[in-house]
This record gives sequence, structure tokens and C-alpha cells, in this order.
Amino acid sequence: MRHYKVIDIFTNEQTWWRGKPVTDAIVERVRDLKVAARAMVVKGSQGCYETGEITGGGKIEPITYNVPVRITIVVPEAELYRVTRAIEEIIEDGIVGVQDLGVISHKSPGALIPLHIRVRDIMTPAPKKVGPSTPLDEVARLLLASPFTGLPVVDEQDRPVGVISRGDLIYKANMPMRIGLLARYDGEKTAAVLEGLASKRASEIMTQPAVTVGHDKMVSDAVKIMVEKKVKRLPVVDGAGKLVGILSRLDVFHTVIRDCPDPRGSKGRRIPVDNLQTASDIMSNSAITVLPDTPVEQVMDIIGCNDIQRVCVLDREGRFLGLIADRDLFTAFSGVPGIWDYATQSSYWHPDAQPSALENHLRSKTASQVMNSDIVTVREDDPIDEVLHLMLERAIKRLPVLDAEGKFKGMISRDALLRSVTGPLAATE
Repeated sequence: MRHYKVIDIFTNEQTWWRGKPVTDAIVERVRDLKVAARAMVVKGSQGCYETGEITGGGKIEPITYNVPVRITIVVPEAELYRVTRAIEEIIEDGIVGVQDLGVISHKSPGALIPLHIRVRDIMTPAPKKVGPSTPLDEVARLLLASPFTGLPVVDEQDRPVGVISRGDLIYKANMPMRIGLLARYDGEKTAAVLEGLASKRASEIMTQPAVTVGHDKMVSDAVKIMVEKKVKRLPVVDGAGKLVGILSRLDVFHTVIRDCPDPRGSKGRRIPVDNLQTASDIMSNSAITVLPDTPVEQVMDIIGCNDIQRVCVLDREGRFLGLIADRDLFTAFSGVPGIWDYATQSSYWHPDAQPSALENHLRSKTASQVMNSDIVTVREDDPIDEVLHLMLERAIKRLPVLDAEGKFKGMISRDALLRSVTGPLAATE
């Protein structure tokens, strides 16, 4: 339940302000504030005023100029002060009242990102943070225990000066594997990796300067920053530039799910995003693929040499069979002696320096034996709005796109998803 306010203004048709009817003046003023408010003007057929004057009535009058007027404005509670302050000077004759309104839904069918939502409404407040001198082992521990993939770095005044991502730990601090995989191993192995990071500080690897967004900015503006700067998260700052929250892509996606109509219940209505119509419009066809009989040893080399986290498995006719992620490989060989040493030779896998005791084991398995075949897919002609809801509801990072024959056509990423929600929607029948 969201907290809104209803502002009711009871005035009359003869009230003007600066050369225009007060109804026009108030509606225009609310519009110009660019807040999530809706206004409605209703003219009555009969009424009376404090003076005792009665206007309108059951009889037919030639002309009635002084009918009662009610102007109703519905606005989020956080915007109440801005609205009341803006309209106060306009009301020279009438009564103004305010009451609470519990809102269960506020939808803007013309946009995937609701136009009325501000960053402060959906950000994660009081996020974990580190200082420039924080040792990297402490940074890694925070990320191991956090759902976030990055941490803001703040100065003594709590102002963001940089951001550390999980990728920064791998590529700049030479952490031997990504956090998601490291968390799968026992405490002794994890401790050894963290100990190797202890000598470095956050300032040595952070991405700087920090790309931030103001807490009072519209979410749509924040998404544009994410897309333009190619970042997955934004530190949120107040008017003084101090850190007050974090806005991630998932925060945006959850907002889309919560506030926009689900097209699957819209009786066939399609809602195109800009000029994008189907899954094929936002997919990438650059995904790396392997055959089902490809040795796992070769799959590992492909993942390591191309610095990727997954490959697609296709049959010889190009039909999609499944995905192999690096975590699938760790799961398949978690009990095999030497797998830890093999995996930690570089960021992911290293084609050289293979332990001989492990070599035969890797060659004995094929891609079809370790792949995950329980993968959600979409058709290339599926409407883009349905694809968006599917990815968000299932928390899917990569979504394979197939044609009518089941042949692999491409992959949709969260980055492509984020780009797709930046445009306005135009509802059509």
C-alpha cells in the first residue's frame, strides 16, 4: 500500500487568477510541477456559499455563471508540500482540504518505467560501503555476503569517490575466480584467496570517479545514465552529495514488474517499445556455441580464453539443447582432485598448466553431460513486452532466443533489457 494524499478545492466558476479561470490555473500549475499527480475538475449543478447565495437548482435558468466547482488533486504523500505550496497563492476564494488515500496501484500505461517514480522511492537505502583505505579482503568479504555485485567507495564526508565491482577484484586485483564461484568452496580455500587480497586497498582498484544520481531524480533519468555510462548500479546521493542509497538494474526491473500492466493479461494488446517489436529486435547473435560431443576440457578452454561465463550447446542442425555456465563445470567436477588448482590458475580457466591427474577426467566428459537443459527460452517473434516480464519474473540474466524450429538465434542480456525499457510505450490494439 502506498501513501497518497487527496487535495480537494471547493471554489466557484467566477473565480479567476491572473486573467484565466482558477481551474485552468491550478491544472496548469500542477502539470508544470512534473510530479506524479492527477487533477480533475468537476462543475456542480447546484450549490450555496457562505454568503447565503444559492446557485443552480431544478429550474432552467438562461445563464448560470456562478456554479460551484470542485478541483481534486491526487498526489504521492512525499510531493504534498510542493503541490500545496504551488497552488496556495492561486486560491483566493474557496476551501482547501487534504485527506489520506491508500493506493494499491499507480500505473502509467504509456511507459514501462512509471513516469511518477523517483530514485528515492525504489533505491536500496543505507547500502554497504567502504573507504579508499579499506583492505581488499574486507571488500571481498562484504561482496561474498551481499546480493550486490558492487560497493561504493566513500570519503570521510560520506561522498562517493568510486565504485568497486566484482569484476574489479578479478581484473585489477587478480582474484583467481569470481565471487559467485568462490562462495561454493570451503572456508579454508576461501580464506587463502582473501589473504592474497589483504595487501591491497580499495583506492588501488576502484573505478573512479563514481557515477552517481540524485535521490530526487526520476527513475527514467537514472536508467538513461546507466545505459549511457554502461554501469549496473548507481550510488544515490542527497543534495549535499552524501551517499544515501544504491540503485541497481534489479531495482528498476522490479519496479517495471510491480507498476506496469502484465501484457499476458491484456487480451492480445501489444505494447511496442519505441520501434522494438519482438525478441529478435534486442537479442545479440554473438553468443559462443559448442556441439554436444565437445570435450569438457575444450569447453573450459573456450570459457577461459574468451573471458565468458557460459556457452550454448547446439546440435549440428543448430537446435538449442542447453547452456553450460562456469558454475555447472564446478558442480560437475567439485569432488575431483586438482580442480581447485586448475580453476585458480587465472581468472577462470587456463588452457596451459593442466594437472595431469585431472586431464583424463576432463576429457572423459562431454558438453551434453554437464550442460543444463532446463533452460527457459523464447521465440524470436515473441512480443518484447512478454519477454521483459518473463526475464524479470524468473530473474534470468541471459535468455536464449529460438526460431519456430527450435534453432538458436541469439541471446537477450540484462543490459539489452535495460536499454529496451528506456523508451516510451505506445499502447495499440
